[in-house]
Order: sequence, then C-alpha cells, then structure tokens
Amino acid sequence: MAPPGRPGGPHLTVTVVDHPLAATLLTALRDRDTPPPLFRLLTKRLALALVLEATRSAPTAVCTVETPLAPAAGRALVAVPVAVPILRAGLGMLEAVTELLPDVAVGYIGLERDHATFQPAAYYSKLPPLTGAWVLLLDPMLATGGSAAAACDALTARQPGRITLLSVVAAPEGIRHLASRHPAVEVVTAAIDDGLDARAYIVPGLGDFGDRLFGT
Repeated sequence: MAPPGRPGGPHLTVTVVDHPLAATLLTALRDRDTPPPLFRLLTKRLALALVLEATRSAPTAVCTVETPLAPAAGRALVAVPVAVPILRAGLGMLEAVTELLPDVAVGYIGLERDHATFQPAAYYSKLPPLTGAWVLLLDPMLATGGSAAAACDALTARQPGRITLLSVVAAPEGIRHLASRHPAVEVVTAAIDDGLDARAYIVPGLGDFGDRLFGT
C-alpha cells in the first residue's frame, strides 16, 4: 500500500500511503465543492487506509480458532493501540479506528491554534493509562506541527511505548518541526504538500479541516 518510510528529519520516519483509492479519496476531499456530509464520509474512508498502513507493523501472536469444519491457525494482535484524536478535527478519523479495532481505548486532547501567533493552546485532556502503550495520534492536518508536537508532549509525559501520527495531509514545515521535538514519532499520511501560506494553512491543502468536517 505504501512505499518504504522515508526520513522527514532526524530519525523521524514518514510513510506516504501510495494507493489509487487513497489518492481518489484525497482528491475529493480537496475539492472545495465537496459538502460536509460527503466530506465526513470521505474522511472516514481515507482514515481506514491510513489505519491499515499504520498497523502494518503491529505485533501479532499465533493463535488457533475453531472453524465450522476444523481448527485453523491464525494471528491476533498482541495489544490493541490507544487512539487519541486531537479535537476537533481528529474526531473525523476516529470512527475508522474504532471500526477496525473495536476494543481500542480512546483518549482526547483539545488544542486550539491562536490565529495570530499560530501557537496551540490546550483546553482539554482526557487520556487512559498509556505506560508502554502504542498510541495512534489522529491529526488530519500536519501544518506547522505545533499542535502535533504539543499533543506528543502530553502523551510522552505518560510514557507510551510508541506514537504514530496519522494525518490526511502534511506540510514539510510540520514534519521538520515534529522531527525536532519528537524524532521517535512515526508519521503516516496521504500526501506531503508544497508548504504553508502566510496564514499557516497547507497549500494546496484542503482548507480548514474542522470547518469543512462540521460545516462551520
């Protein structure tokens, strides 16, 4: 589904999902005429592809199940990751995680960006125990990287074993910033765009993800 991960900075690995269906979904998300109900559906479908790619390296153990005819060897996840969407836009990706991983624990981090300084400010945090856990951090737009880095600050304080950031679109500036702050984090995205404009929006991007998701 994706080419080998490539470095986005010191030790940071970025994987871009390379699949025709993912590309088609992303194109529809970029279209300014896509209405919110369809935008939400497309987000969920693209997030499914991102989750599948992110869990490609999930550890599994051999198990045996009984089919209607005979025993069959299979594999099961050793541990289910913890999903943490960054409010509010990350909520659009959460349903894809819970559908693929029904037993997933979910935490929430609320961050709001100051439109003058582009710096994130936390307004909410509710996290389950994370010691040694694998966290799937859901942040659709990796723009400046400030929100992702701030969320990783909150997560690493709880000593998770691994953090994988899932984003719909990423900017090179955000990848570099995250690499400088949290080089061990993995990034899985559908695209790396050209860069940021004067308002710190990703170009060409797809606009304000939260506004388009919720029709505000």
